Formats: sequence, structure tokens, C-alpha cells
Amino acid sequence: MASLVCGSLAFDTITTFGGRFAEQILPEQVHILNVSFLVPTLRREWGGCAGNIAYTLKALGGEPVVMAALGNDGADYLARFQQLGIDTSCVLQVEDTYTAQAIIITDADNNQITAFHPGAMQQAHQIELPARSDLRLAIIGPDGREAMIKRARDLAAAGIPFVFDPGQGLPMFDGAELRAFIAQASWVAVNDYEGRMLCDRTGQSLAELSRSHLKGVVVTLGHEGCDVWVGGECTRVSGVPASAVVDPTGCGDAFRGGLLYGLEAGWDLVRCVTLGNKLGALKIAQRGGQNHQIDRAALGL
Repeated sequence: MASLVCGSLAFDTITTFGGRFAEQILPEQVHILNVSFLVPTLRREWGGCAGNIAYTLKALGGEPVVMAALGNDGADYLARFQQLGIDTSCVLQVEDTYTAQAIIITDADNNQITAFHPGAMQQAHQIELPARSDLRLAIIGPDGREAMIKRARDLAAAGIPFVFDPGQGLPMFDGAELRAFIAQASWVAVNDYEGRMLCDRTGQSLAELSRSHLKGVVVTLGHEGCDVWVGGECTRVSGVPASAVVDPTGCGDAFRGGLLYGLEAGWDLVRCVTLGNKLGALKIAQRGGQNHQIDRAALGL
């Protein structure tokens, strides 16, 4: 059984600001905002939601198939995934643009400010859903607007259940469009901020969404864990203490890698997110979205 991981492949330029954004931004002056942050450290990492999810899912023993676009600077990324044994047959290389780029500043409280250049991601809608009998599950993460709409339509038509995980792409869609995504999805995964925006734009509460055809709604809460909504009932799944808090970049993606692994295995949703919480705690102790090492035995797999 393989899982189609739809979303972005990107290069992350990650910097660290030693202070706190809240101490540098004056709320009463945001209409003339002009700030500069000294960031003495800088790293370039492999990233993008699809890339990070696929990395974790593969390390767990899953079979991710990445559906995403790379630019003319993406050859090394493609080679890396092929070396890891990740299926890249659905990766499009666009020769007249760069791979998506995220420039991230993290402050002392692990708050982040991100600038994102979509690059080749804007051409991801050119990729067609492959006719493969082994694709039994999918996730639609942040991607080009047209690509996300097309993925949902094509997966629903093919009868492939999927997780709708709009992430940073959620603001691109209005209430009617979000309701259409939800109508086609089997699960919804958001963080707490995205969950509030989703409810505001659709006019439905999390309880109402979970009482629909959906098999579940997952709301991640950072170190506090996550809420699992099924049939109108909410179960809080506690977070897992991290051995160190180093870099939050990609923690949500590591969580979703665990979520997909559990869904592939036919687990109930609470067990899936329990694994996801462990992986989020594991990832935050490492820099970047694809540097954490996974010990399957230590995770009880």
C-alpha cells in the first residue's frame, strides 16, 4: 500500500533571532511596520511540506509517493529522495523557474516569521494523478492553488481517501471552496489557528465538521498535543516532552508522517496521532525538517 503525498518541495533558509518578536513589534505601530532582526545563524535545509512528510513516512517504513514540482535547481533534492528510496515518479521538474523557497526567522519563544516564494510549485497542477492500484491513501498539503483543487477533485473521482491538510495555503480559499474540499476529504488536519480560520470561513464548528461524513478532524496544539474530533466528540491526546527544543520547523510535517503511517496500517485515529505526537517531539530536538533519525523499535513499531 502506498500513500500519495501532495504538496510542496522547497529549500528552507532557516535563521534564528535571539530576542522575542513581541518585544520588537509595537502593536500600535503595525500600520507603519519597519523592523529588522539580527540573525547570526543561517542554514539551508531540505524542506517543503510534501518533502518533510515523505521523509518521516519513509523512515517509519511507509511507502510515500511524492507529487510535487521542483525547479531548475532541484536536481540534488530529487537525487536525495531517490537515494532514500522515496518514489519520485510523480515529481515534475520545471526548467524555467526555481524550486520553492522558504525564508524562516525563529525567535527565542519558537515563534516564526516566514516569507515563501512558490516558484515551481505554481506549476504543480500540470502533474496528473497516476493510474496505480497501489495508491490507497493520500494527503493534500499546501501547494499551488490550482494544484490543490485539482488533487481533491481527482482523488475523489478515483475513490482514494485523503487527508485535507491546507496548512499555510488555507487563506487562499473562501468558505465555499473549503466546504468543497471537506466534502471530498475523509479526514481534515489543521493546527489550532488554522482550525479557527476553517470554522470561521465555513461557518461550521469542529464538532459539526466531525459529525459529517468525515472520519475525523485532527487539530494540533503544539507541545500540548492535539485534539481528535470524531462524531462530534473531542479526545485530547497529550503531547510528548521533547529531549530538547531546538527548531520547530517541520514538526507538524513529522506529525503528519506518523498520522499517515497509522492510517496506512488501519489504526484508529487516536493511536495515529499518539505516534504523530512522539514524532513531533523527536523532530523539534533536531534542526531542519529532514534530519531527525527514527528508531522504529523505540517507537514500538
